[in-house]
Amino acid sequence: MFNLLQSETEKLQELIVPDSVQKAQLAETVHKLEKLTTLDYKQLLTDMAQEMGWILLKILLAFVIYFIGKQLIKWVVRIMDKAFTRHKVEASLRSFLRSLVKALLMVMLLLAIVQTLGVNTSSFLALFASAGLAIGMALSGTLQNFAGGVILLLLRPYKVGDYIEAQGQSGTVESIGLFSTCLKTPDNQTIYVPNNAIATSIIDNYSQSDTRRVDWTLSISYGDDVDVARREILAMLMADKRVLTDTAPVVYVKNLGESSVDLVIRAWVANADYWGLYFDMNEKMYKELPSKGINFPFPQMDVNIKNNK
Repeated sequence: MFNLLQSETEKLQELIVPDSVQKAQLAETVHKLEKLTTLDYKQLLTDMAQEMGWILLKILLAFVIYFIGKQLIKWVVRIMDKAFTRHKVEASLRSFLRSLVKALLMVMLLLAIVQTLGVNTSSFLALFASAGLAIGMALSGTLQNFAGGVILLLLRPYKVGDYIEAQGQSGTVESIGLFSTCLKTPDNQTIYVPNNAIATSIIDNYSQSDTRRVDWTLSISYGDDVDVARREILAMLMADKRVLTDTAPVVYVKNLGESSVDLVIRAWVANADYWGLYFDMNEKMYKELPSKGINFPFPQMDVNIKNNK
């Protein structure tokens, strides 16, 4: 019991602050109050106004640098376009380089603005590099598309204006950007295909050559004269000025089907005339061949009924 009382007494003594400590704390408080009473508020306000003015001046200067920098970037891009036109640089490479240079100049402008605002650019660059690494890991697919765009421009499997088919999409190449290729379909749809997907896939470029072969498969009835059909078809083709005569059109028997004789027809045309000739000849053969004794069969089935009575 005595020990318990002694312990409680010691705890109570620890809670009681000695007089010397109380006097020291009181003296410190009085000293702080004296400083407040002797503070030069006018000088303080003057210093604050000067600091605010300097901050506003830096912000204004940053805006001026931004607007001047934007104009300079536009001027540089215009100079590049004139140089590309003078040296006849391909439109695909022109679009890619314009986007790349514009992006780099915008980064430089951002660094200039940050430095004007008083931020340490070395620290900012270190932070930017760290953030860039993290963002790069998160956006690895986007970086792959950028690399794919570089590969496409180096290898040049197609250019702006070519009609291509890739990744299940087909259309005329409108532009090759930093990350995607823009295609315009014949029915005026706009399709953006990632560059990396195209660079690693099979590409059908229908505009690579100046000429192209048109193929038809025509089925005629058994019993029709193949020689007559060949002669009439060749006469139709040779009468069309779009058919090239360097390589003469041909008509072969391709297959003996279940209910028809299949003919394969081949003719060479200029690339731009491919679809026009293809559709026109389909209609012309359908209208004119029946009058020459050539018939188009359709699927038939012979049914024999056997009477067992």
